[in-house]
Amino acid sequence: MSATPDSTLANPEQRIADLERQLAECKAERDEALEQQTATAEVLQVINSSPGDLKPVFDAMLEKAMRLCEAAFGVLRTFDGERLNTVAMRGVPDAYADFAREPLRPNPATGLGRMLHGECLVHIGDITADEVYRSGDRLRVATAELGGARTLLIVPLRKDGRLLGTIAAFRQQVRPFSEKQIALLQNFAAQAVIAMENARLLTETREALEQQTATAEVLQVINSSPGDLAPVFDAMLEKAVRLCGATTGTLRTFDGESFPLAAVHGEPKTVARMKELDSVPPRAAAGDLLGRIVYGERIAHVPDVRETEAYRDFPAARERMETLGIRTWLAVPLHKDDELRGVIVAQRGEVRPFSDREIALLENFATQAVIAMENARLLGELRQRTDQVAELNRGLEARVAEQVEELGRVGRLKRFLAPQLAELIVSQGDEKILESHRREIVVVFCDLRGYTAFTETAEPEEVLDFQREYHGALGPLVTEFEGTLDHFAGDGIMVFFNDPVPCPDPAERAVKMAMAMREAAGKLIAVWRRHGSELGFGIGIAQGYATLGQIGFSDRSGYTAIGTVCNLAARLCAEAKDGQILVSSRIAEAVEAVARLEDLGNLELRGFRRPVAAFNVVQSTSTPDARPNLTVVARGPEA
Repeated sequence: MSATPDSTLANPEQRIADLERQLAECKAERDEALEQQTATAEVLQVINSSPGDLKPVFDAMLEKAMRLCEAAFGVLRTFDGERLNTVAMRGVPDAYADFAREPLRPNPATGLGRMLHGECLVHIGDITADEVYRSGDRLRVATAELGGARTLLIVPLRKDGRLLGTIAAFRQQVRPFSEKQIALLQNFAAQAVIAMENARLLTETREALEQQTATAEVLQVINSSPGDLAPVFDAMLEKAVRLCGATTGTLRTFDGESFPLAAVHGEPKTVARMKELDSVPPRAAAGDLLGRIVYGERIAHVPDVRETEAYRDFPAARERMETLGIRTWLAVPLHKDDELRGVIVAQRGEVRPFSDREIALLENFATQAVIAMENARLLGELRQRTDQVAELNRGLEARVAEQVEELGRVGRLKRFLAPQLAELIVSQGDEKILESHRREIVVVFCDLRGYTAFTETAEPEEVLDFQREYHGALGPLVTEFEGTLDHFAGDGIMVFFNDPVPCPDPAERAVKMAMAMREAAGKLIAVWRRHGSELGFGIGIAQGYATLGQIGFSDRSGYTAIGTVCNLAARLCAEAKDGQILVSSRIAEAVEAVARLEDLGNLELRGFRRPVAAFNVVQSTSTPDARPNLTVVARGPEA
């Protein structure tokens, strides 16, 4: 059947009305959600702008919650483990306000008690119809009759399952809250928990910072007052009294029988009175408060001194407590290796036990007091020994000065003497032998063949590398044979024997050193020849008299020999071919038993008017095979 014109017209009109209604509902939901989001953001902003201060947070939260949940009034309470304490109210009738402010111990049957036992929310549509109201529960009756409340919604504030408080919304007519309103109040409860946790963390951080600062300041006083305990104890007690919330603090030392007063901090009148009472230091006795420390208690914490045996049975102690206004008393011993050194005491004029944090803090100050006392003791012992140490130091300083001077002399001598000779001269204290004098010596000259040509073609770095290896190979041999090094000059080396310390066999030592140098230089030259460098090594040795002594200036000096014997050794070295050790006739005569010699006849040497007999050391021989194997053909001018 086809639609009539009227029905066709009515359907579009109905459709339009439905759409307009749906649009209005969507707008209302949108506005409601926007309002809730705005309220949440505003509360979070208050939390952010009031770190550690919960009152403006709770006030803002209740105002938003009551308005959005359409409640007549609301109450926010915190739980301290025993009682619920009102911290914020909104819209509460005056008649009910005083009652709402009272701390409450939760009745298991009431909404607050049900929160304590784990319920996630309490929603009562009509309070007056509830069994708790009819039973005459004081809180429920006051809520209905003084506050005019009929519908009740309570949401817990929990952190990790632990009850921190509650937030309650009330209506003064029977109209249960909607699911959205319940969810909204739970959201505000979650925000309240966040704010409380932030405040707790901030408080703990501030307290920890205060404690660390106080500890650092006390340690600074300890450091700046070595041996002086008075400023340390004063600073310590001031921090302890302030941070522990005490009215008076004392620190007493223990002499084995009594507790003399070392420091006190508090009200001036109380301090003065305590000093008067301590003209005779208190003694520890069984049953006395200080006696508990002497008899081994780690901590003596008395919530109310009037409930103690000491207050009841010791008139003097009772008078002291009443005179000083002591109610709560805390003492921590000062121990060093199980030895009681004293006690630190914090007192309050009201019955208010110290918290675990405050007890731990006082223990920390006790540890610092022991450190200060131990430092003072050690410093006292140190001062007693100061005179002895000072005397020892003066002796040591004199000895060190002598040794430093001796080391300096040894260091200077080692530049041209073998280390053992330098140390011998210094140990005997006879450096006068280095003064100018005349003595018979054996002089050894050695240098390289082809060195000038090598330096002309080689790079400077190569020349330096070779000189390091060359001197490094030959230098230790001078020390080994106890020669006196005159100088290193490029490839030339001059060494002499029998001065400044005489030796019985200078010629033999010189020849043996020369043979060792020939072997060492030969190995080195063989390596460099493989690199394309044609080098050789020759040595000249002569014996005769020379003038010897130090030359140079104060900052840099040397020890040298001057005389014809030095010139002869140099000329023999210049005449020597690669691998030859040319010696004068006197050297030949001295070493014929230990060396095989080749007679080279008389040589014409530059600077000498007459020919000089020269011999080449071929090799050494053992003593049984040693025999004269040369003929002295002539003597040079080296007599």
